[in-house]
Amino acid sequence: MAIRKAIKYMLISTLAFACMNVIVKYLEYVSAYQIVFFRSASSLFFTFGFLLKNKIPILGNNKKLLITRGVVGVTSMTLFFMSTKYLSIGTAVSLRYLAPIFAGIFAVIFMKERIWPLQWLFFIMAFLGVVILKGLDTELNTYGLLLVLLASVTSGLVYIIISKIGKGDHPVVVVNYFMIIATLTGGILSINNWVNPKGIEWLLLFSLGVFSYYGQVYMTKAFQTGKTNQVAPVKYVEVIFTVILGLLLFNEIYSFWSLLGIALIIGSLILNVLYKERKKS
Repeated sequence: MAIRKAIKYMLISTLAFACMNVIVKYLEYVSAYQIVFFRSASSLFFTFGFLLKNKIPILGNNKKLLITRGVVGVTSMTLFFMSTKYLSIGTAVSLRYLAPIFAGIFAVIFMKERIWPLQWLFFIMAFLGVVILKGLDTELNTYGLLLVLLASVTSGLVYIIISKIGKGDHPVVVVNYFMIIATLTGGILSINNWVNPKGIEWLLLFSLGVFSYYGQVYMTKAFQTGKTNQVAPVKYVEVIFTVILGLLLFNEIYSFWSLLGIALIIGSLILNVLYKERKKS
């Protein structure tokens, strides 16, 4: 019963994130900086509300790491939003999911963690997926690919910083710092890149924070309810939802090589999650 509930929570989370992804793609004429600003500013309503309601200190404990996490996080988010201007949304989301691989490499370098030989094979499979996407999919934009790969690298670094923060600060405090820094950064960078939203675009911009917040909430509930090895692979359903929405809403076309590359990336990451959990047990 618990696993069914956990999977349900994760599916709701992935659908929420997929909706956020397609809204970002729909707003392709709005600057990435504005999207960062609105997505973050609307999330602050939830994070500040939670912290105040539960009387949790907003400033936190490890301020240097919290600020660093915020700066690196907003860099990753901005690069990802920029990449969606040049790539199909399904491809961009798939490539962003390379972040755990970069996190694993950073963990070896900075935290002296061990990576099992079979994990390296999974990492090679994922990068082979990138090679297939770039080498055999002639429609793939090189600049967009570079942007999303940089977004994945910085996102991987975020994982390491959060690991360093550990349980020293409440998770919502960590997210709140990120949202504050992202709101300020997005707002400042938007000044010279501002495009006036029209009609429903205002609603869509503010809904980004709502979808993101509920995506995070239900993902957290999923991991709290079920076992990691049962729940984590479901997270990658976000790619499937995003690809389907991209097909339906934007008539995005995916070649055989695109789908093969995406399948290799996501498949290798799922295998890596399952293998790590098996080793732990």
